[in-house]
Amino acid sequence: MRAGEQDGTYPRPILRRERWHSLDGVWEFGYDDADEGERAGWFGEAATGGFDREITVPFPPEAPASGIGETAPHAVVWYRRRVPHEILAADDGHRALVHFGAVDHRAKVWLDGRLVAEHVGGQTPFTADVTHALRPGADEHVLVVRAEDQPADLAQPRGKQDWQDRPHEVWYERTTGIWQTVWTETVARQHVTDLAWIPDPARGVLAEVTLASVPAAPVTVEIVLTHDGEVLAASTTTVRTPRARIDLVVPALRNGIDREELLWSPERPTLLDARVTVRDAGTAGVLDTVDSYVGLRSAGVGRGAFLLNDRPYYVRSVLNQGYRADTLIANGGTAELRREIELIKAMGFNAVRVHQKAEDPRFLYWADRLGLLVWGETGAAYEFGTEAVELLTREWLAMVRRDRSHPSIVTWVPVNESWGASDIPRDPAQRHYSIALANLTRAVDPTRPVMSNEGWEHTDSDILGVHDYSSDPGELARRYGDAGAVERLLAGPGPQGRVLSVGPWQAERYAAGAAPLMITEFGGLSVRADDADFTYTRTDSDAQYAALLSDIFAALRASPVVAGFCYTQFMDTAQETNGLVYADGSPKLPLETIRRIVTGEQPRPEEKPEP
Repeated sequence: MRAGEQDGTYPRPILRRERWHSLDGVWEFGYDDADEGERAGWFGEAATGGFDREITVPFPPEAPASGIGETAPHAVVWYRRRVPHEILAADDGHRALVHFGAVDHRAKVWLDGRLVAEHVGGQTPFTADVTHALRPGADEHVLVVRAEDQPADLAQPRGKQDWQDRPHEVWYERTTGIWQTVWTETVARQHVTDLAWIPDPARGVLAEVTLASVPAAPVTVEIVLTHDGEVLAASTTTVRTPRARIDLVVPALRNGIDREELLWSPERPTLLDARVTVRDAGTAGVLDTVDSYVGLRSAGVGRGAFLLNDRPYYVRSVLNQGYRADTLIANGGTAELRREIELIKAMGFNAVRVHQKAEDPRFLYWADRLGLLVWGETGAAYEFGTEAVELLTREWLAMVRRDRSHPSIVTWVPVNESWGASDIPRDPAQRHYSIALANLTRAVDPTRPVMSNEGWEHTDSDILGVHDYSSDPGELARRYGDAGAVERLLAGPGPQGRVLSVGPWQAERYAAGAAPLMITEFGGLSVRADDADFTYTRTDSDAQYAALLSDIFAALRASPVVAGFCYTQFMDTAQETNGLVYADGSPKLPLETIRRIVTGEQPRPEEKPEP
């Protein structure tokens, strides 16, 4: 299926099969506050205890959309669903798979009473091969999930989930258990388990194909790239190992005019369709077929600018928390995700910074298809130590692996504002951690800029990201008026009272033009906020709000040294009311007004008021 024909419902858009079944919907559910479920055998086929409620998956029990809406802390929860045999059939050597988009934080999965999977990491996907557990002759199978999420464990990557009983300041309701789609597939014993695309706009794309196992006999991997029905590149490779790197040259890229039409950007989000077919090399029989897509583009930095396709590109970004009133950290489905992307673009932004979470891959699909740059981030831990380092590093690398083929993602952010590493200037271990995360990210994906720490206390960032919540346009103009002003800022405490560069390395990179300056959090304005709301700056009327918003955007756009910005934030979220839109998605100002403020575009002649 062509990328443009997808409706965005398939949970893993980069590796798509035609036949799949969603298990979202009503499940049996129960709290296990005494943590007795495993000892009592709640995972058994005929278990009667524990499941005293119903929940709508994939919404967490804290969310109203789940049908429960219980926000009190519960560390252990259980899910159960009966699945018809035809959905999990695994005849003729096929394998039955159950995929989980995300379960927060530790998960165990049983099928028909047998343990089939364990996973740690509340933001990353995992798959249970349930073939060996299928009860012979059964008309249906019993799928059980136990999820554990310790509410006060600060070593656990949690992002904006509050560790206190009630949300406070910029932290929101916690999430427990399943919060992304659960679905099933039946596949051949030998099938594609992972697919990655590494684009090179000068010549083509490198495909990394991972198979389920070492082939018992050679297989062939066929890859065909097309655009508007025209074949751009094709390759057939004999494979004898579980991993293959296949280079596809696209001759059309040699023609400068064709090259421009084939490159991906927010203004022209061209996607190439890709089909990968695995065959038995001896019989030529098809073992597996998956559809995917590729965005040919490069992302980098240099000459004091962010570079998209090797050209300076001014980044106009907005911070998106990815928390919604009815579903919390989850979402209401692909239509809602598409609307968010469309609204962000309509406001004049060309980028979004997904803040402190790994967003649903379907959000990234719409960013790919509609054209929006994305800064990929992870939920942070809130203490430093061996457990926290191990948990976040493992989960972060899995997130990069999951999302690295999306052309919309152009920057990686493993650490924000020293969360989980609060003593970077004084503690060598925390500095090593920050640098190591940045370098591990570059090792897995050397094609994108990486932030060692977002906002301040940079150790080795490809972009000098600065958080500045001043609401004084004159102060912003003075701080970023020229290169000398920024150098003075680098020499002392930054706008939030934290040093911007730890050691000389970051300042030297900025001075050499190798790490452009961006104001990656600013604004935070509210209009008519209540006393209980959290905000950085309060305004009392629409007119005051619009005027101040316009002035601070204009101050940053006027700077000759600022290469881009990220406004806080897209949407009001819980008690944090500094969004450009209310929690229901309605804009606080007319969309065209917001767009002119963000972009600096002048009104079209027909929009100017009569004198």
